[in-house]
Amino acid sequence: MLSDRLITVAIHTYERAHRLKSILEREGIAVTLQNVNLTNPSISAGVRVRIKECDLPQALRIIENIEILTQSYPTDADNSLHHGTILVPVDFSDNSLKATLVAFRMASALKSRIHILHSYVGPSFTGQGVMQLSESLTFDSYTDPVEEMEEDKSIAGIAKKSMKEFQEKLHDKIRAGVIPGIPFATETTEGLPEEAVEDYLTAHKTILTVMGTHGADNHNRNILGSVTAEVLDSCRTSVLTVPDSCAWAPAGMPVHTVFFTTPSQEDILALDTLYRLFPDCTLNVTLVALPPSRFSKPQPDDLDRLLKYCRNNYPAFSFKASPLSLANPVEDFEKITSVHKVDLIAVGSRRKNIFSRLFNPTLAHRLLFHADIPLISIPVKG
Repeated sequence: MLSDRLITVAIHTYERAHRLKSILEREGIAVTLQNVNLTNPSISAGVRVRIKECDLPQALRIIENIEILTQSYPTDADNSLHHGTILVPVDFSDNSLKATLVAFRMASALKSRIHILHSYVGPSFTGQGVMQLSESLTFDSYTDPVEEMEEDKSIAGIAKKSMKEFQEKLHDKIRAGVIPGIPFATETTEGLPEEAVEDYLTAHKTILTVMGTHGADNHNRNILGSVTAEVLDSCRTSVLTVPDSCAWAPAGMPVHTVFFTTPSQEDILALDTLYRLFPDCTLNVTLVALPPSRFSKPQPDDLDRLLKYCRNNYPAFSFKASPLSLANPVEDFEKITSVHKVDLIAVGSRRKNIFSRLFNPTLAHRLLFHADIPLISIPVKG
């Protein structure tokens, strides 16, 4: 059992010791400095930073993440030490926070950093109302130009204040050891949410986008023009959606995964991406066969060959083939979940133009509206 006796947690020059003392005391940890030259503190060397032994676990978490807790990385920081960025669009809801916690755990395994993005549309942009980055859209009308300008400033100010509060929630999680200390930046920007995501992905090396979604029983889920669905159908990077009902999101990672396959060469590329995105997980992957087209059926030999390939090339995962061969995976989803335990759905997704997205949405898009299970959509060519 840790006691109240004083122990030395660090030895620094006076300036660095005083800085650490201020940070620890701000977090509620009492600190004593020793070996300080009282006549001329600025020339002191070897100043001991001492704390109570019972405060050591909290102090170590703060010291390990001190740069992250005191200042996030700048948006133009050097990328050479990081393997890309995970983008997390947020609307400041509890579910956005849940999705962000998942992103932090994945970033730790992938040695990546995180960019948290909030997009808002003010009245000066639309001429008719306010739109927040959310599954729901709300509009308020403004007629007076001066009032519109003041309201627009207010919306930007509220967005920045909300982002600051969201950032502090993440700092609290890092201090408490709930999530790892991962470098992250925050950004608020004016514009359509899906366009803000697209613009960021175009300009930056991004390996994954993580988004929170509402449950299937939430009426907001079915609003036409859903931001998440739009991103799924057009995104140039893998997208992980985290519904608010996800049981493992607050503190864990998925175990049981269903991967929908045609099977094809493109699906092998998608499986390779899945393997690289979860390097610290031992996923149990069930391959569920889909017909290559409306006029054909999946061939058992193709699924067997894919199963053998996966077992030979992805040793950290376990694989099995499902006896189900589904013509319509959306309508038969209850059959899938009744046969297999599912923590994560994985699909390869082909990017479509806007006309195709309207009349023939991707499988990921259709599954998004029918399942309260996290879904990862992996872009493939085709």
